[in-house]
Amino acid sequence: MSKKKATSSDVAQKAGVSQATVSMVLNRKYNVSFSKDTVERVEQAARELGYQLPGRKSKKENKKEKLIVVFCPTLTSPYYVLLLQGIESVADKQGYGVFICNTQRDARLEEKYLRMMDTIKPQGIIYSCNPNPDFQMQVEKLAQTIPLVIISNKEKTTTVDAINQDNTVVGKMMARHLLDLGHRDVAFITPPLTRRQWQRTKRVSGFVKEFEKEGLGDHVIIKAADESIDSQIPRMDSEYSMGYQLTMELLQEGRKFTAIAGQNDMMAIGALDALQEAKIRVPRDVSVIGCDNIFYSGIRKISLTTIDHFVALKGQDACDIIIRKIDARERSLTDTAPVSLYNIEYTPKLISRRTTANAKISKNVSEKN
Repeated sequence: MSKKKATSSDVAQKAGVSQATVSMVLNRKYNVSFSKDTVERVEQAARELGYQLPGRKSKKENKKEKLIVVFCPTLTSPYYVLLLQGIESVADKQGYGVFICNTQRDARLEEKYLRMMDTIKPQGIIYSCNPNPDFQMQVEKLAQTIPLVIISNKEKTTTVDAINQDNTVVGKMMARHLLDLGHRDVAFITPPLTRRQWQRTKRVSGFVKEFEKEGLGDHVIIKAADESIDSQIPRMDSEYSMGYQLTMELLQEGRKFTAIAGQNDMMAIGALDALQEAKIRVPRDVSVIGCDNIFYSGIRKISLTTIDHFVALKGQDACDIIIRKIDARERSLTDTAPVSLYNIEYTPKLISRRTTANAKISKNVSEKN
């Protein structure tokens, strides 16, 4: 049987004083006169009984309450590792813990974690990607009661605080770099283009539109992985393997291209290995461009051309917004605090390295083998 929790009446009885005296002593109401002996007897009795004032919580409980929850679709992608590092760097400095809900891009898991929020009661929530479309309204409703930030695609309308990314612009930048180098026949490799992952489609769309402006829309090959992949638990090498496999398929099919764009850097690195295995020189025969500017991309032997959209800074900004909203809510208990909606966006930047160069005369690269 569990031990009965001590009450102020128990403390009063043990110390030989009234309950009112116990309350005033333990609440440090020293403007009321008590003898030193009375104060010591009350405090000693409270310690021995393990009594805690109502409304007061232990340091351990207070620390537990300072919690920010992050919804993350995978922990195997370097992109999300960068994002989480940005979030945790700010949270730690401000005394907050970070609880990660790894949804594995599974709608059932995401729904389960959303239901858990009433129990966990975090002080803030960060979505490191767009919510599943089925839960968008639920997330927006949740944001009315708790600070919540979505690291989002700009073209998705929302009333929630957001760190925005216009993936259409990113796709256009990738295409423009290749067009400026004279590439006219290109391939774009990507993970599955599903309803759940609609933001991927925006990057592809921006890429194609830029080629369409030059009258070259039908010169872009879109090579997407099978939709079933998104229903599998991601491995550490999932994106790399997709890039490798899709590039091999392009070569085996005898497709005509002088450049490959990867939806992200890991897919582009997979493409580099596939091309090397096929003895196709990069960038002399085929140029390769990625997106995200992860650590591996800058390694000297890889030196991948990519688009930097400042992933770690997005995580830092998302956490900053959460903490500002928490502080504003605490101030609003006594002061009049303005209601604000944060909407932050960085301008992406091309990082030109050694995997892209001027195009050679377009020909079927598979003929080299």
